[in-house]
Amino acid sequence: MKAYVYVSFKKSVLDPQGKTIQGALKKMGYKGLAEVRQGKYFEITLDGGLTRTEAEAEVTRIAHEVLTNPVIEECRVSLDE
Repeated sequence: MKAYVYVSFKKSVLDPQGKTIQGALKKMGYKGLAEVRQGKYFEITLDGGLTRTEAEAEVTRIAHEVLTNPVIEECRVSLDE
């Protein structure tokens, strides 16, 4: 089983790297961009010793306790067989 964790800044937090990327894309001629926000992506391979419910709970705990800064970041977890 694989778990995917997506981490990004909360909407209320300024994202200077996203702004820089947005500016570069506009200079390159890309149109229709309202906002670019960057984040982090983690792919975790699980050993199969947990049920789907247990795996989701464990990965969510890892995401909140280790992979994100809860003051400025939010995360989303998904699992795939």
